[in-house]
Amino acid sequence: MPVALAFSVLDLTGSAGSLGVVLAAQTIPLVVFVLFGGVWADRLPRRRVMIASDLVRALTQGLCAALLLTGNAQLWEVAALQAVYGTARAFFDPAALALVPETVRVDQLQQANSVLALSDNLAAVIGPAVAGVIVAVSQPGWGLAVDAVTFVGSAVCVGAMPAVTAAVRRRSSMLHELRAGWSAFRARRWLWVTVLCFTLYVGFCWAPWQVLGPEIAAQSLGGPGAWAAIVVALGVGSIIGGIVGLRIRPRHPFRLTMTLFATVTPAMYVLVGAHAPLPAILALALVDGAAGTLFNTVWFTAMQSDVPSEELARVFSWDYLGTTAVLPLGQALSGPVGATLGLSTTFYWTAGATMVLFGSALAVRAVRDFSPPALAPAG
Repeated sequence: MPVALAFSVLDLTGSAGSLGVVLAAQTIPLVVFVLFGGVWADRLPRRRVMIASDLVRALTQGLCAALLLTGNAQLWEVAALQAVYGTARAFFDPAALALVPETVRVDQLQQANSVLALSDNLAAVIGPAVAGVIVAVSQPGWGLAVDAVTFVGSAVCVGAMPAVTAAVRRRSSMLHELRAGWSAFRARRWLWVTVLCFTLYVGFCWAPWQVLGPEIAAQSLGGPGAWAAIVVALGVGSIIGGIVGLRIRPRHPFRLTMTLFATVTPAMYVLVGAHAPLPAILALALVDGAAGTLFNTVWFTAMQSDVPSEELARVFSWDYLGTTAVLPLGQALSGPVGATLGLSTTFYWTAGATMVLFGSALAVRAVRDFSPPALAPAG
């Protein structure tokens, strides 16, 4: 979808600014409504929420495709449909993550999350390649048509899942349930400390990487192909991380994963800033991608095994909001900061900040020593 949508908007308007408008229209409702998505995923059967979200997104992408392929699309129509798409996704993600512990046993949670991460990362590698072929041989709108069909397929798969018996959840006011989710989130020190760490990291370390990385690759690492190679290496590493997550069960999972973030990720940033040979950067990108997937696997497993099922979707939604809240600000500031400090200096500062953030999180005993039963080594 990102590839097909990008080229559809560029074909429609010829303006990168218009693409920014459409992407913002999709992202802002996702951030705004994710807390409400968590509440409804705790109120209603989660499969029903997921199916409804899938069908809404199938409709939005199908309408977008029809407007584009018939030559009748207007920018505001595409933006409005993508805003509906973002809103529907805000309801799907908390429900999907909270459904996992209703589907598998506690001792299977890590393996289940590893399989989900593995399939997600495989799709992230294969999907853009398929979209590229569609865009190259036909109109980008056909990519959105294929995307619409995939949501119908998702709804069919979710509907085919065996029914699970979930606890009956008493409803109260929306505000009360939002507060209850916040209280459950705040009561777990390991949880809010880690989310705070990632809020700052995503906003002020990963955002510069995302915004300035392509520029420094184009200028100093060999051109756009170098950045593509780095992205592919991160994706392959993510797949490796999913496989590793199927095999290992660290008793204190954040010690391992955050140590990798505090060492490998800053080293990768430093090498990019120093215009190091591309093979060295790619080697670290493989490890960094694996570390990211392994962290997500143990992170979701930790929440699913420590947070009561009736509060889980709301806690996930606070995690999601916290992690993404500062990202738009970081993206907006990255360009001016890079222009002021220089690209290499910005990457060096980013590396240092990454070490400080994850080192500080590891210094908190509740994070360092956290060990839920679902992550305990077998036997």
